[in-house]
Amino acid sequence: MASFNKIMIVGFLGRDPELRYSPQGTAVCNFSIATTEKRKDRNGDGDQEDVTTWFKVTAFGRQAELAHEYLKKGNPCFVDGRLRQEQYTDREGNTRYSLEVTASDIQFLGSRSDGQSSPHDAAMDGQRPESGQKQQGNNRQGSKKPVDSDDDDSIPF
Repeated sequence: MASFNKIMIVGFLGRDPELRYSPQGTAVCNFSIATTEKRKDRNGDGDQEDVTTWFKVTAFGRQAELAHEYLKKGNPCFVDGRLRQEQYTDREGNTRYSLEVTASDIQFLGSRSDGQSSPHDAAMDGQRPESGQKQQGNNRQGSKKPVDSDDDDSIPF
């Protein structure tokens, strides 16, 4: 029997991505991403509290370069990858754990209202569509629905 390790996260960047290169020349990008969910508070009075979970993300190669170029602190994004839990000791000597994700896919979410092109455009054959031209999106359901490149709210997956 085979094992399987896969995690999908939709969250917001907690800091700007940091890019470096390995001695072999491979791009390595690190950033943190937070997810928040509502849960009933522990007091039992029926109120809800926000519970935030932080993940450290590492991307490699061209994906690392694109993440560094296009993502900024506060941006929403989707990360697909493998999860591992790392143990470390903090300054006070307490044992702590961190959730670390090795990204296999990063989707940049949000609008392009700030005038920047999207990394999806840059990754598509190295060419960007002309203004007003239709573009094919990555549709995970398999249909080939054209996506208007001027529509900030359409997410083609």
